[in-house]
Amino acid sequence: MEFQQLVTFQRVATVLSFTRAAADLNYAQSSVTNQIRNLEASLQTELFDRLGSKIQLTDAGQRLLLHAERLLALADEARADVAGPAEPSGTLTIGTMESITSYRLPPLLELFHYRYPAVHLALRPSLCADTCRALRQGTFDVGFLMEPDTGHAGLDSVVLSKERLVLVAAPSFPLASAPTVTIEALRKVPVLATESGCSYRDLFEIELTAEQLTPASFLEFGTIEAIKRGVIAGLGVSLLPEITVADEIASGSLTVLPWTPPFEVVIQLAWRRGKRLSRELQLFIDQTIRLVREESPAS
Repeated sequence: MEFQQLVTFQRVATVLSFTRAAADLNYAQSSVTNQIRNLEASLQTELFDRLGSKIQLTDAGQRLLLHAERLLALADEARADVAGPAEPSGTLTIGTMESITSYRLPPLLELFHYRYPAVHLALRPSLCADTCRALRQGTFDVGFLMEPDTGHAGLDSVVLSKERLVLVAAPSFPLASAPTVTIEALRKVPVLATESGCSYRDLFEIELTAEQLTPASFLEFGTIEAIKRGVIAGLGVSLLPEITVADEIASGSLTVLPWTPPFEVVIQLAWRRGKRLSRELQLFIDQTIRLVREESPAS
């Protein structure tokens, strides 16, 4: 069992593709295949089940992956210790969403831009379910989630803050003058929303659809900015994170309706369980916890 074989095995086990692993490692696919076959021969066991064009780890492969992660992490520590301190560098691929990128991350992005210029943060717009999938597959290094659940199979995560949601409308909209707003009243007005798969939109849809024969009807807009413009124009109401509409509420172009969601969501930072945390990734996690929590209102 050779060290380079473990590097190759770890990458194949992460992306579950010989082709993608070869591209990531800049190897010929035949080289990756041969390394895995030689590793299996030295261990006298199969590490992958070949299912046509797909592969998955065997039980032995899953056990070896845990050891490989620890050995590779130890090698990184040894290399860093011998080489001495150096400037953090490399690329971190981050799954995120519009509301977090635009309203929570600017202080963090500014910090990395000026203090760690050799670290490239590649932000990838993604819904929560897609982010979780990409983290498990190794496509993303780390990801932001906004949903009620705080436990995710195969992932480690930390809660950064609660995200307060508010129902907004234009001041001239009929419901804006109502002393209270009921779910029955909301079923009768247009609702502007993000695409399906956004956690708070889906939870709102469940509330609107409960005990109804037909599903709730939403006007789907591509971005939060587009939603806000539509609501300001009087097209309907929308449930959004308070931070995304704070300026419009302060200026009077939007008003908060007297309706409190019977659910809440939290912002989380997640990464694949058992993943080797490089110095750069650990730095990103630590700074995110510090800055995003610092910028968030007290729960």
